[in-house]
Amino acid sequence: MLDLTYDTPKPKVIAGAKHDWELVIGMEVHAQVSSRSKLFSGASTRFGAEPNSNVAFVDAGMPGMLPVINAFCVEQAVRTGLGLKAQINLTSAFDRKNYFYPDLPQGYQISQLYHPIVGEGEVLVEMGDGTARVVRIERIHLEQDAGKSIHDMDPALSFVDLNRTGVALMEIVSRPDIRGPEEAAAYVSKLRQIMLYLGTCDGNMQNGNLRADVNVSVCRPGAYERYQETQDFSHLGTRCEIKNMNSLRFIQAAIEHEARRQIAILEAGGQIVQETRLYDPDKGETRSMRSKEEAHDYRYFPDPDLLPLEIEQAWVDGIADSLPELPDAKKARFLGDYGLSDYDASVLTADLDAAHFFEKTVAAAGDGKLAANWVINELFGRLKKDDRDITESPVSPDQLGRIIKLIKSDAISGKIAKDLFEIVYTEGGDPDQIVEARGMKQVTDTGAIEAAVDRIIAENPDQVEKAKQNPKLAGWFVGQVMKATGGKANPKAVNELVAAKLGL
Repeated sequence: MLDLTYDTPKPKVIAGAKHDWELVIGMEVHAQVSSRSKLFSGASTRFGAEPNSNVAFVDAGMPGMLPVINAFCVEQAVRTGLGLKAQINLTSAFDRKNYFYPDLPQGYQISQLYHPIVGEGEVLVEMGDGTARVVRIERIHLEQDAGKSIHDMDPALSFVDLNRTGVALMEIVSRPDIRGPEEAAAYVSKLRQIMLYLGTCDGNMQNGNLRADVNVSVCRPGAYERYQETQDFSHLGTRCEIKNMNSLRFIQAAIEHEARRQIAILEAGGQIVQETRLYDPDKGETRSMRSKEEAHDYRYFPDPDLLPLEIEQAWVDGIADSLPELPDAKKARFLGDYGLSDYDASVLTADLDAAHFFEKTVAAAGDGKLAANWVINELFGRLKKDDRDITESPVSPDQLGRIIKLIKSDAISGKIAKDLFEIVYTEGGDPDQIVEARGMKQVTDTGAIEAAVDRIIAENPDQVEKAKQNPKLAGWFVGQVMKATGGKANPKAVNELVAAKLGL
């Protein structure tokens, strides 16, 4: 296994009217647990069901209904914690977070404040330019989701859909280690990638299954370093929370706007009020939602209906043993085993299905670098053009691998290989049989190639003189020979014969 080493990215610096300012960002990512039933009931979690059809009595807050913990949701939280190299707490407990809202029928949310199931961990966030930042995870706790209020179905009424009520969420809380909008988006993307590998969250931001609350503050250069040395938050600015962000693009835009809003206030002599804000993508700005609550505002207390959650180390160890190869480890292996570039390894491990496709292609082709080139440039490019996912690829790993083997054996040229790929993509079939049936084999007979070279030279004496004066023009003869042979001539043999015949 290779050690992946990176430089730390520089913090985002924003020039104000009077001073330079730096960003400090912490995030609370809410990830819906991939499970068929809810955290404390057997109601379905299926998305898109008829409103209020996936609701058990306990979800609806009916009197006398008691919550029953879903063991699989606990397992998924533990699995996520292990994937983030975090401490798993063998004893955790649930608390009631009291607040009143139409889509919260119980009048409280069952969450974990004082004793979360997962403790401190970390995530390596790569920025794609050779830099990466380790973002510390403070905790992951389990909690139930609220319902959804709908305000656009009637001009005078609001409606409530309780289908999401009680769905299990993992709230992943980071330290304020993120230093720019791009880093924030990359952090959420990395969390999503890890959970997709683990199978603990489907990462669907459009459906609200992965969303983030973004805490933004600004400070003068040097203040963050003093915070790191002392862990004293007084060195940092007052933070504002941007609630319920479900788009990587909007996360970046909201951070950028919020930072500039705070800088303008501070440079005008004002003070930042800690509050919760919403981002309006139509106006490209944040607006105040409510003053930021503290823990005492929610009147947290231990949930009397749920005993402390106790799990055994042997059970945790069993989950750890079942973990798949995770993105960082897979990337390191691709770099070492297949000799890929950092970029290619990152692209191929970004998606688990793509990584599996690539490895199957390598198995059929016997060449990692060539397989990476074809998967990334030819296959991914064509799939993107057709708006298809890798799981919908008309070309199988075995078919692509056999096309690559034909290139390696000099049976076909790179140009013919692209034509062959197009045939297999649109029509299917066995690449070897297609090459034979359609006469696509590369001409390697030097006698036949030499005859074509001699003919082209004889027919173009003026071009010969120009090429002798400027050897770069020899490429024109190569192109003419390839054209004359229908692209079937071996390019290497053509280049060598043209150079020899022209005396270059």
